[in-house]
Amino acid sequence: MKTIVICSGGLDSVSLAHKVAAERDLTALLSFDYGQRHAKELDFAAACAQRLDVAHHVVDLRSVGAALSGSALTDDVDVPDGHYQEDTMRITVVPNRNAIMLAVGFGMAAAQGASAIAAAVHGGDHFIYPDCRPDFIDAFQAMETKALDGVAKVDLYTPFVTISKADIVTEGARHNTPFADTWSCYKGGDLHCGRCGTCVERREAFHLAGVDDPTVYADPDYWRSVVEGR
Repeated sequence: MKTIVICSGGLDSVSLAHKVAAERDLTALLSFDYGQRHAKELDFAAACAQRLDVAHHVVDLRSVGAALSGSALTDDVDVPDGHYQEDTMRITVVPNRNAIMLAVGFGMAAAQGASAIAAAVHGGDHFIYPDCRPDFIDAFQAMETKALDGVAKVDLYTPFVTISKADIVTEGARHNTPFADTWSCYKGGDLHCGRCGTCVERREAFHLAGVDDPTVYADPDYWRSVVEGR
């Protein structure tokens, strides 16, 4: 099944790209520049596409991102430290981001004759991101089925939507995902900070999965105090 993977360059989407490459017909990676705090992750997405020998499309949504103000990922707002599933992490929500990206993805899949568009939303995202939840995925598929009626049949493939980040690490390891060649940190420094929600979640996921974490963190032990304090 010809599948385009939406790839940010992070652990989840790169693991998904490797899974699709092994189990389906991976035709391309699709990334977005929406004016996020740093575009460093796009370099990792490009490296993934080169490694898997597929096209890498980067869509410029910076003008759209500028209209979605107020998020720590698009504005000059401090990225909070702590666990992903804390109310303080709601400042990282970019309103309707996944819906916008998926709409572009479905259009590209239809135009290029792909059968599916894949996204790496997962169970750990459900707490703060409404456009990562199973009911959103089901509703979006239903909407796109109507939108493309008589034009194309494109499925939304989200194999991680009900599993944990640790499960993704396990699945990624099974498909030989080079975890060191992924980027998660919201702060975009020289190293993963080890303190922001996505760094803490990443470090905890490797621990729970029992897989060695090759990531170099500026603060490698902070996650323990956060997890133990919850």
